[in-house]
Amino acid sequence: MAVDVRSEPDERVMVEKKTARPGTSAASPSDPALERALVAARVAEENRGRDVVVLDLRELTPVFDYFVVATGTSRRQLHAMSEEIDHALEDDLGDRRMGIEGYTESRWILLDYGDVVIHLFDEETRSYYGLEDLWGQARRVSIAN
Repeated sequence: MAVDVRSEPDERVMVEKKTARPGTSAASPSDPALERALVAARVAEENRGRDVVVLDLRELTPVFDYFVVATGTSRRQLHAMSEEIDHALEDDLGDRRMGIEGYTESRWILLDYGDVVIHLFDEETRSYYGLEDLWGQARRVSIAN
């Protein structure tokens, strides 16, 4: 779909607008927030995170762009996932975490990177809060390479 954009009087610039298929994301590979979300999801998987999901929330809220949701089986595993995600995003991508919640209790660790929010749950807490159901209209982003 092409959109006519006028940048100056009498000057036309055609911009291609990409639309997503239902259930998929139209995020550009050059989208830095998407890149951070995918790196976080892959690191969670590499650290044995289960049921790892990336939700595209850009059409639902202006507050953040993506959620990454993963389940860990123990406090130690949740800590390892959170620390490894921090290292990957901060050391490899040069991003800086804005906040962290729940690390001490380790039932729901939230890593806030502004436009990407990472939720690491134990199984019971993830089931109780049901973020995927709460944000059920969000598109799921494939994390496969």
